[in-house]
Amino acid sequence: MKSAVETLNPTRVRLTVEVPFEELKDSLDAAYKKINQQVTVKGFRKGKIPARVIDQRFGRGAVLEEAVNDALPKFYTAAVNEADIDPLGQPEVDITELKDGETLNFTAEVDVRPEIEIPDYSGIEVTVDAIEVGDEDVEKAVQELRERFASTAPVERAAQDGDVVTVDLEAKVDGEVLADGVAEGVSYTIGSGELLDGIDEAVTGLEAGGEATFTSELKGGSATGKEAEVTVKVTTVAQRELPELDDEFAQLASEFDTLEELKADSRKRLADMKQYDQATQAQERVLEELLKLVDVPMPEKLLEDEINTRKHNLEHHQLGQMGLDLAKYLEIQGKTEEEFVAETKEAAVKGIKTQFILDALVSREKLSVNQEELTEHLMRRAASSGMSPDQFAKAVVEGNQVQVLVGEVARGKALAKVVESAKVVDTDGEIVDMSDDEDETETAAETVEAVVDGDEAKGEEKAEA
Repeated sequence: MKSAVETLNPTRVRLTVEVPFEELKDSLDAAYKKINQQVTVKGFRKGKIPARVIDQRFGRGAVLEEAVNDALPKFYTAAVNEADIDPLGQPEVDITELKDGETLNFTAEVDVRPEIEIPDYSGIEVTVDAIEVGDEDVEKAVQELRERFASTAPVERAAQDGDVVTVDLEAKVDGEVLADGVAEGVSYTIGSGELLDGIDEAVTGLEAGGEATFTSELKGGSATGKEAEVTVKVTTVAQRELPELDDEFAQLASEFDTLEELKADSRKRLADMKQYDQATQAQERVLEELLKLVDVPMPEKLLEDEINTRKHNLEHHQLGQMGLDLAKYLEIQGKTEEEFVAETKEAAVKGIKTQFILDALVSREKLSVNQEELTEHLMRRAASSGMSPDQFAKAVVEGNQVQVLVGEVARGKALAKVVESAKVVDTDGEIVDMSDDEDETETAAETVEAVVDGDEAKGEEKAEA
């Protein structure tokens, strides 16, 4: 086999491959064997039909087609290795010549990873929010904890904001009660916003036994997105009663003996959360500055595929789970389809650039991933996916995704290295020492994943950490 590579542009090449016919022998033998198992010819046992009979009955062309389909991937891979290129995605293959008994010639065009020069990034400077935990922040956190330990007691009065009501619901669309539009004994806290729009106004002021009708757009079920006439009947009204803020509450709600100890722990937890947010903010802003420093040629086919993948994931996964279609989503967001496409393309370009640049840094700095780092990353990914570590690890191995996880950790290490060399200052003018963050690699990996994958849920996941 002979091959040559032609650079069409910085991100695309054309391979020209010439294969002597004798190198197709194994694939031709495999083609005859496969056809032998698929066809029957009178007078011959299945699998024992001579090659000349197959040629006569089914045509030599059918055999050649089967052989070429079997051989092309092997010759393409050999040509890629010989040319020492890093292909991205599937090639566009064109058979330019096929002469029986003589030669097979073909070309393969494919996007390739561009060569990237990483400039000196030690001069990057970013500003992040200062870590400030005020008394009001602590009081809010303790109040939220107090809300979780609230009890309820029935009252004989009209329902008001904050009360817990038990209601029966019936939804009609175009005057017809929906098959899935009836619910009984639903518990709802007035003002929580956890049910239908308009229900707060409808039930406020009603006593047990009272009912009201209101219109609302349905958020789920068979008539998602449609306006419905909803009848709500209040069966019970209960008042939420909060525990007293004292040492007894601290013992009930935590491992601490006093309220002051509980407040001190809340202050520390809030500071830790803000420190995590600060580290993430630093990583995001340093990454933004790094992207500005490096010019990255964009493979057109790869970009097109990435845009389509992001649109598909949004429409068929994220929006599907919320019972929305793209049109309704754009209406809620107040965006046109053109604006959505432009934003998706911008995010896709950023994701691809981020991956290319950090991969180049991994290679240049010879960064490696040890077993402990990979295990820690796998544990976090398992938790975020709702799977046990064993289940997630099994899925990763069966899906041949181990190297994907290794790449995620390696990119996180690359970003962490850039962040450590950058000057990070908070809004109070204080220098932030990012090298003190023990989990910097893992948080950096999360930051990179969110950009590369375009998954907003990762941002929410980080906020919950």
